[in-house]
Amino acid sequence: MTIYSMIKNLHEKLISGKTTAVKLAEEYFSHIAKKDKNIFAYLTLTKELALEQAHKVDQKIKNGEAIGILEGIPGAIKDNLCVSGIRTTAGSKILDNYIAPYDATVIKNLKEAGAVILGKTNLDEFAMGSSTENSAYCPTKNPADLKRVPGGSSGGSAAAVAGDLAVWALGTDTGGSIRQPAAFCGAVGLKPTYGRVSRYGAIAMASSLDQIGPITKTVEDAAIILSIISGEDKMDATSAQSSGKDYTKYLNGEVKELKIGIVKKYFDNLGKEVKESMENVIAEYKKLGAKIKEIELPYSEYALPAYYIIMPCEVSSNLARFDGIKYGMRVDDKDDSEMNSAGMPKTLLETYLDTRKYGLGTEVKRRIMLGTYALSSGYYEAYYLRAQKVRALIKQEYAEIFNPSADGIDLILTPTSPTPAFKIGEKTENPLEMYLADIFTITANIVGIPAISIPAEKVGQLPFGFQLMAKWFDEENLLRAGHAYETR
Repeated sequence: MTIYSMIKNLHEKLISGKTTAVKLAEEYFSHIAKKDKNIFAYLTLTKELALEQAHKVDQKIKNGEAIGILEGIPGAIKDNLCVSGIRTTAGSKILDNYIAPYDATVIKNLKEAGAVILGKTNLDEFAMGSSTENSAYCPTKNPADLKRVPGGSSGGSAAAVAGDLAVWALGTDTGGSIRQPAAFCGAVGLKPTYGRVSRYGAIAMASSLDQIGPITKTVEDAAIILSIISGEDKMDATSAQSSGKDYTKYLNGEVKELKIGIVKKYFDNLGKEVKESMENVIAEYKKLGAKIKEIELPYSEYALPAYYIIMPCEVSSNLARFDGIKYGMRVDDKDDSEMNSAGMPKTLLETYLDTRKYGLGTEVKRRIMLGTYALSSGYYEAYYLRAQKVRALIKQEYAEIFNPSADGIDLILTPTSPTPAFKIGEKTENPLEMYLADIFTITANIVGIPAISIPAEKVGQLPFGFQLMAKWFDEENLLRAGHAYETR
């Protein structure tokens, strides 16, 4: 199977003169104009910025200067990442009129690399959801089947790449929000190790879980983007010293002797077609020379309940800043009234409550309430503290399973999601069922390890993906194994 890097292919066309960066950007804006009215991948288009960036690249080529691999290549940015001077909503009405005053570190890196930014993509409000149906604006649809969800919360980014509305895109992943939509849409989605990529300029959902990463057509393209956006950042104390690494150098297709662990019980409750797709993935890795080893991860079954305590607690803390005073929507601005129902001037608390009542959606309010409850006096130790202890046990379990001196494994293979994309509206009335869509992806965020979703065989007519997880800061093996499967 031959898989070409779209980024490299377009780069070669630019330097050979077969196309120009401006022409390329205009072609993608033309695609967006024709197709996005049905998909709704974008919330904001940045045509002026994109053409300005593209013109600079064309001028460099005209002057005979060398250009970098990403220069002039059009991409999309999830709308919870700040781009200076551009509207940044996080998919919420409360930030409907917010213009970011600075660039996120990843955006700064991309701009320095000469990337062309087409626009900001749709997402579940404040990245809370698994279907992009929680957007305050409109649900995004899956390009493979417009009656189905694209996954979430980075559904707009995944749909933009899968629908040929962008070459690459950035998403954020708190519990699978890059990998699950990539799997649903038939793209590659990479969640780097926590700390590999700076979170500065990302509108926080759950700070100990969030990580920024790429959604692309191929593993090689994901490696290219990761090489550019990763590295230590003085603006993010949790970022690691990992700058200057070219991850494409590790894509040699060699996986012989690589030990891949599978948890057999993960496959027990899968549907017939999903199970067959996963069995075929395992068979392909065996053909490539990888060693498949059954493993046990008994504590991992507690990752989902631990996540849905830790995450809402951090949501409760992070979203306290959206009060209608500092920035974003304020209810007083809408009704030109500073009086309450009793005809008295509104108190500060009433302004807070009214702004959050009208500015935040149902799922966001649900998670704030859950987190506030779990953090409240008398419940902190019973819920949040216990969940953090479980998190420590899961992390220890993964450290042991990846330990090379104890004959540990190199990678863990699972489905990305228990099912392919579900229909729009199918799970909106059952939040618990929606949460279970992240059952295979959440553990990587709880532990902080890197993980990638790669397209597998389709289930029926729908895209489906499998997930690989590696030990901390071992994106090299992760990308090498993914690339080997993709180009087998």
